[in-house]
Amino acid sequence: MAGPLAREYRIEDLAHVSGATVRTIRSYQDRGLLPAPERRGRANVYGPAHLARLRQIADLLDRGYTLASIKELLDAWDTGRGLGGVLGLVAEVHGPWTDERAGRITRAQLAAKFGGETDDRAIDEAVELGVLERLPGTNDEFGVPSPQELAVAAELHGAGVPLSAIAAQLRELRGQVERIACRFLEFTTEHVFARYLGHRPPTDADADDAASMVRRLRPLAQQTVDVELARAMRMFATRHLEFHLAADVAGEAAAAARDEAPVRLPASTIGAVERLVGAGDVGAFIAAAAEREVNKRTLDSLASPSRGT
Repeated sequence: MAGPLAREYRIEDLAHVSGATVRTIRSYQDRGLLPAPERRGRANVYGPAHLARLRQIADLLDRGYTLASIKELLDAWDTGRGLGGVLGLVAEVHGPWTDERAGRITRAQLAAKFGGETDDRAIDEAVELGVLERLPGTNDEFGVPSPQELAVAAELHGAGVPLSAIAAQLRELRGQVERIACRFLEFTTEHVFARYLGHRPPTDADADDAASMVRRLRPLAQQTVDVELARAMRMFATRHLEFHLAADVAGEAAAAARDEAPVRLPASTIGAVERLVGAGDVGAFIAAAAEREVNKRTLDSLASPSRGT
């Protein structure tokens, strides 16, 4: 039987060395992804080129390519066009999209960050979300792909937010951010990358240019989101504060009004409200209208540049 360093392999040996199954190797041959073996008598013999091709296919599959797209790339390579530029582009896209470095944390350190107790259910959920990663051979240490994300969760928990609520918020946020990322990629593909990737597979020169463009555009997505998030937080935080201040003022005004004499309304007004909502809902309608007016005037007062002068 051929060993790992042998120059020739039977199909079983090639499967063992490459990590593919015999069935997969035969399927690749049928699809034209793998050259036919050399026939010697009644035996099929594979060589180093077959092993190298299987490893290239496995690498491209790991990077998210389909077998159909891999076939196109390999065909281009076989006709002398090369894969260097394309693989360089693939490496650029699969590279880190942040300067943050992954870390590690022990179970004891994790417990200390989150109130001093180990919550196995919360750990399982964090692993499911990718906030933590289990490390082979140990149950007492975890990988941390984003220390910043873990630090945010710890701060929220320290402020009183339950771990289950943090996980739910992350799931919702992740879905929204993924939609933003997809839209950004569609936008840049339409207006930037279409000229590089308009033909399949791209030439080495086009792939090199596209990889350079990825490096230039990579920080723009995060910068755009950072700026827009800051703008939205400022706007909505201001509105949120003003709303609650207005509600407090309106509540105090309503309480004071209940201690005063009843307000008399013209009969014509009462009649108009009755015709609009019915006699049984006159009181509720007038109270709601009064509260809306108080809230509006309170917000106008808070927003006025001259308030407090």
